[in-house]
Amino acid sequence: MAQAAVDISLDAIRANVAHLVSGTDAAVMAVVKGDGYGHGMLESARAAISGGATWLGVCTLDEALDLRDGGITAPVLAWLLAPGLPLHLAIEADIDLSASSAGLLAEIVGSARAAGRPARVHLKVDTGLGRGGAATADWPVLAEAAAKAQVDGSVEVVGVWSHLARADEPGHESIDRQLGMFGDALDRAHRLGINPTYRHIANSAAALTRPDTHLDLVRTGIAVYGLSPVPGRDFGLRPAMTVRATVILTKRVPAGHGVSYGHTYVTERDATLAVVPLGYADGVPRAASSAGPVWLAGKTRRIAGRVCMDQIVVDCGDDEVRAGDEAILFGPGDLGEPTADDWAAAAGTINYEIVTRFHSARVPRRYV
Repeated sequence: MAQAAVDISLDAIRANVAHLVSGTDAAVMAVVKGDGYGHGMLESARAAISGGATWLGVCTLDEALDLRDGGITAPVLAWLLAPGLPLHLAIEADIDLSASSAGLLAEIVGSARAAGRPARVHLKVDTGLGRGGAATADWPVLAEAAAKAQVDGSVEVVGVWSHLARADEPGHESIDRQLGMFGDALDRAHRLGINPTYRHIANSAAALTRPDTHLDLVRTGIAVYGLSPVPGRDFGLRPAMTVRATVILTKRVPAGHGVSYGHTYVTERDATLAVVPLGYADGVPRAASSAGPVWLAGKTRRIAGRVCMDQIVVDCGDDEVRAGDEAILFGPGDLGEPTADDWAAAAGTINYEIVTRFHSARVPRRYV
């Protein structure tokens, strides 16, 4: 029996994807990397497809192969590939691969020959994020190599893509600048005979705020799971994750009593303390010590003192709280409970990190 659990609403994921699909004429890719942003990759993928997504996106080769092993037949793109991987396995499994350099493209070509079939490739260009993708100076070399490989029958260039750096800041000038650079890269590819079916640059934020970025495909990540990609903006999405636990101990302590390691929290009055069996080994960020909100006995309270590996303590004052009561760290907010955004604010991070942290084997996921 679990004393803590992460509940995932698959209905919420389906509804969020349906909402995203309704807002674009482009195909929708549901990004399920990072174990579905902490929600479970296979379960989230199936719910997203049920909601209307026609593509799935992951980072690693293993993630892509796990989708295939799980019976997922929808198109899958994997884009974070180290040298030396057995890419022939992806090609044999009809997994699309991203290439950001001529060197990686050469590996893909070799793997395609080993597999005896052409590889489906998406060429990535760096238009300003400064992360993955070929630099502007390197793009002509990658595009020329891809055009040659396509003529040779080793690859099919299915897509050309990039990633926006500041789409979560609607109206930022960098968005238009990146779109212009992406257009230039597409023009050069076109002159070399590359005419991709899918041009894609929009992430969740751009999908929800910049229709002109949609092109042929939008890659939606955090929005699939009901969280806003733009701080402070409500897009009608429903959070899919709720983290809850059972209070294991309550006790009365006097005023001036230190709580948790280092006594960074000291009670100001006689108080009831509640011990909740969730800690940083389970996903609770230690940065939320004395700050993380917890819904307990009908109101939001704050963690008292430091987050421990296995537990947190909540100061409940004079309120009646008992062992066996339910504590909710965050959820959709229906009861007034905190949300992942509230936890992100408390920990000085983003909602993406909060939900992806909860993947401890001792805190099971329950699909509801």
